[in-house]
Amino acid sequence: MIACMKPGARRRASFVFAFVVLLCATVSAQDERYDISYQLSMSNPASHLFEVSLTVEPPKGAEAIDFQMPRWSPGRYAVFDFAKNVQEVRAETSCPPAAPCPQGSVLDVTRLDTQTWRVFPRSAISKGVTVTYKVFANDLSGTFSQLDARHANFNGGSIFMYVVGHKQDPVRLSISPPANWRIINAATARPDQREWQFPNYDILIDTPTEIAPDFTVEEFLVDGKAHRVMVHSFGEEKGQRAALVRDIERVVRAEIALMGTPDYDSYLFMMHFDPTAPRGDGMEHLASTQIITTRALGDKGVGEDALDTAAHEFFHVWNVKRLRPVELGPWDFTRPVNTRSLWIAEGLTNYYGGLMQRRAGLLDDERYFRFLTGAIGSVENALGNPLISAEEASLIASFIDRTPHYQRTNLAATTVSYYSKGEVIGIVLDLLLRGRTRGRASLDGVMRGLYEEFYLKSPATTYYSRGRGYTGADFERAVSQAAGTDVSDFFTRHVRGTEPLPYDEAFAHVGLRLVKTPATAAAAGAQTPDPANTKTRYNYRLEEIKDAPAEARALRAAWLKG
Repeated sequence: MIACMKPGARRRASFVFAFVVLLCATVSAQDERYDISYQLSMSNPASHLFEVSLTVEPPKGAEAIDFQMPRWSPGRYAVFDFAKNVQEVRAETSCPPAAPCPQGSVLDVTRLDTQTWRVFPRSAISKGVTVTYKVFANDLSGTFSQLDARHANFNGGSIFMYVVGHKQDPVRLSISPPANWRIINAATARPDQREWQFPNYDILIDTPTEIAPDFTVEEFLVDGKAHRVMVHSFGEEKGQRAALVRDIERVVRAEIALMGTPDYDSYLFMMHFDPTAPRGDGMEHLASTQIITTRALGDKGVGEDALDTAAHEFFHVWNVKRLRPVELGPWDFTRPVNTRSLWIAEGLTNYYGGLMQRRAGLLDDERYFRFLTGAIGSVENALGNPLISAEEASLIASFIDRTPHYQRTNLAATTVSYYSKGEVIGIVLDLLLRGRTRGRASLDGVMRGLYEEFYLKSPATTYYSRGRGYTGADFERAVSQAAGTDVSDFFTRHVRGTEPLPYDEAFAHVGLRLVKTPATAAAAGAQTPDPANTKTRYNYRLEEIKDAPAEARALRAAWLKG
């Protein structure tokens, strides 16, 4: 920490003095809150152009204000540079009617780099600065935004600039929708609401919003808290909406039974069924999730697919959004995020998404075992699996998380998904803990303990959220404590290293055997991106060990039913 010099303090080096004064002015400006408000309009939906007005009232004496678009947004770690779709940036100042601005209201805007614009407030009597700009948006996803004649849907990171140095300041949002279009997001308290307040920019952009004339909302209560399911369909539903809401409620109840009453006032599932969407998606938020399915709700199997995504995203309420790696929030949106723990944040969430559907009674053992062996096969058959560890796959998420590549890469042959690799590590860890402790410990207990330690009982270390982030070493320590023995060898070999996981021991603890058989030549060839990359592929299945001891069967029942 550099101490700010008091007025009149002597220093021999004048350039040092000037530097420190400038630094102190910067620190002082960041310490003082700015009054920040956003106005979002959409006067011509067919143009795909959102119209944003951002008004800032800084304390007197601010010499320059920088406005910045994020390069990426939380939950999707690829760098997309949202500034690509920003256009027509303008700035003006406002002055009291009794004291008009002596040089007019229009201000010069200087673009400093690809994502940053600088504005100089012109007059000491000006009340503030308003920056206006438009954003082209025509992608329905968990990352981007869309405005068209049917609806508006936005993810804040792709729409809203932030004031550099003031992401921690409270902000207001006002939305002007087209006539007869309604608005819903996780913070909506009434159907006609048009204005919101958020404690900081990070929470603002963590609140995706749907604006449309024809979505529906259904609600159920769990532990006295409202859970809403918004459905926006662009195809036939064939009466499947009620079943979808019913099954989502069963998943919510199963996950809350595992992790405890969640820390939110209410929760919103935002479900889109759009056959014109180019890709499906799911994205977690503090009090909501946004899920996009590329088929109509009434199509065969669509409800099950949407439910699977909902089970994954809702588990993020605990794992990622609150129990989070230390690198995840608040964020530096000028550079890709780097964490070695996405195999925990995403992979273990994958594992619990399936397990919670089993415990909710939505999957029987046979279907759930197909879930597990599908994940195992995707990892063990991946060409990159022997080459990259779970931690390293997490670290290079910005290369592989739906990242477009113009140059040709060999990533398909040298990487593996941290979702799938983390999931299979979770399977094995859970079963080893249950088996080696004879049922006294499990991954369930590890996750609950970490959530309590790092979120519920830890004081906030940043403005972003309650609690503090964990490190990979923290997670390893928690597993060792649950196991009653040092598990560093497992993490060295299978998490930081690439040795094959001990599937045989893990599944034997619950009376199961993992069986693999060579896949057909056609299937193997279909997965080989280059003739030089050859690898025998296998199909995997789980079968019951007929003479398994009663203890193993009991452990299996506890695992599958909770």
